[in-house]
Amino acid sequence: MTETTEATGRDSLGKQGSVLLGPIRLAIGLIQGLGLFWLHRAAEQGLGLWDGVGPPPMTWPATDPLVFGPLLLTFVFLPLVLLAGVGRLRPVTLAIWTAVAGVALALLGLHDIARQSAETLHGPPFLSPPVILFSAAALFIAHHLVAPADMERRRIASYPAYFDTASKAAVQLALSVGFTGAFWILLHLGAALFRIIGLDFLETLLREEWFAIPVTFVVFATAVHLTDVRDGLIRGVRTVGLMLLSWLLLVMTVLAAGFIAALPFTGLDGLWNTGNGAALVLAAAAALIILINAAYQDGQPDNRPPAVLRAAVRVAAVLITPLIVIAVWGLALRIQQYGLTPDRIIAAACALVGASFAAGYGWAALSPFWRKGDWMRPLERTTIWTAVLTVAVILALFSPLLDPARLSVADQVARLERGAVSPDKFDYRFLRFESGKAGQAALARLTRSPDSRISSGAKAATTAERYERVQPASPRPSAADIRIRPYPTGAALPSSFTGQYGRLAENIGHCDDEHPCTATLIDLDGDAVNEVVVAGESSASAFKLEPDGRWFEWAVYRSPSCRKDSVDLAGAFASGQVRTTPPVFPDLVVGGVRLRHEEGETECPVEPDPAP
Repeated sequence: MTETTEATGRDSLGKQGSVLLGPIRLAIGLIQGLGLFWLHRAAEQGLGLWDGVGPPPMTWPATDPLVFGPLLLTFVFLPLVLLAGVGRLRPVTLAIWTAVAGVALALLGLHDIARQSAETLHGPPFLSPPVILFSAAALFIAHHLVAPADMERRRIASYPAYFDTASKAAVQLALSVGFTGAFWILLHLGAALFRIIGLDFLETLLREEWFAIPVTFVVFATAVHLTDVRDGLIRGVRTVGLMLLSWLLLVMTVLAAGFIAALPFTGLDGLWNTGNGAALVLAAAAALIILINAAYQDGQPDNRPPAVLRAAVRVAAVLITPLIVIAVWGLALRIQQYGLTPDRIIAAACALVGASFAAGYGWAALSPFWRKGDWMRPLERTTIWTAVLTVAVILALFSPLLDPARLSVADQVARLERGAVSPDKFDYRFLRFESGKAGQAALARLTRSPDSRISSGAKAATTAERYERVQPASPRPSAADIRIRPYPTGAALPSSFTGQYGRLAENIGHCDDEHPCTATLIDLDGDAVNEVVVAGESSASAFKLEPDGRWFEWAVYRSPSCRKDSVDLAGAFASGQVRTTPPVFPDLVVGGVRLRHEEGETECPVEPDPAP
């Protein structure tokens, strides 16, 4: 904000209010710290006694995610609105804006918790990372739309007021975070000094959460107040930072121009093969937008950059458009090939905001060529209204209006049902574990699909572990698919056995064209009736004929796991290297029941240490 606007904001409290400004901010920091400690204690209560079985013990409100999530989002961000607004906004405006921001934060947290299912809702903080990140961005932008307008007593403030308020707040936030970090570094240094002389009281105190959490936010509030009182310090740091960033615009402009110029010769395949090409291009466009604003500053004639930077601003403003076009093209290709996902929907929203910047900044860069006007003046209106658009898009994304999970589930299921993706390639795990209640409902519906492949895949997903790859159940091999070659050459397996291939498919279904098995007839139990032993690469199954004419898997033999002693069982059978030998351990008859000895997994023998 300008000097006049700054004075207007401070005069809103009056002389007595200015004196109380410091204590008010310290009280806000203390309340924030105590509130966050309360939530932390509720989530951690009893973890020291937790045996790791079942959910960890917690107390209210951590036991109620629908209360905990909104409270956490509110305690983290709403005090920042008060710290930034007290002393600058009129009390009525601050009260209304604080209430609106608090309700918005609570509703964002409530929706984020309510849309999650039992499979996606984990322990505290319960909130998904995107809602925390985008809530912070929306709150910062919205606050710096409200504050300048209130200070100038206008619905739409002047662009210099918007720029001054937002840039000063960014510097103030960075300095306050740095001050808080330095405070804790000094405390730990002091604790180390006391410890070397045998006093560990300070080190013990720093580990206490009831002390650490409230003190952290009180110190942060103190830093906000100190930097606000020393307004000249903030302006000096901001001037240096903007100057450095504006010269970085030259570097980014050259890189972006070189990238775009090289595309006709290299093509876009390399960019798409990265898997995150659209995100990279959007990040480059965002960097150009930030650096353009750093060079343009408040647009006043006395703050205009040198001629070389003014030229760079024009070129960079034009370059945003091809970057956004490339990003949209890449997103469109991905969505066409693989459908919508929450990440792609969020990226599309970012591309929409980028397109708004590209149109306005491109117009600002080119308009002086055909009409009179101040340098890049249309940029100001674009920045203001795109900020409004950004807040609206964020609120829509993290509300039922444009919920990315719901839209993704609807698109992915539609692709499956119309055959755009085959049932064996479909990601059923996404529906169960990554898309909340919308995915759970879609998965339940797919279990009733008339397509057996879809229904089997959906049913398998309902019982799969979280990180287990879910695929439709493999079709049961038929008797015609089983390939077993009898040994010796010319021998034949009993027709009763080969006639039961279909019934025995669970045991010998792995014997196929790619991995054929070898079989031989051996009397294993000395009853003058041969058993059929079917050998694969690493295991062999012995099948015995029951009196009713059915064959069943009687015993399984496995090759040792030690590479030194392992053997290709199928190959050994085919070459005749097979014989019987008495068991090392005899069977036991206990209470008239025969018990067979079962050996554990064969391990590699321990080699003696080489002689020194």
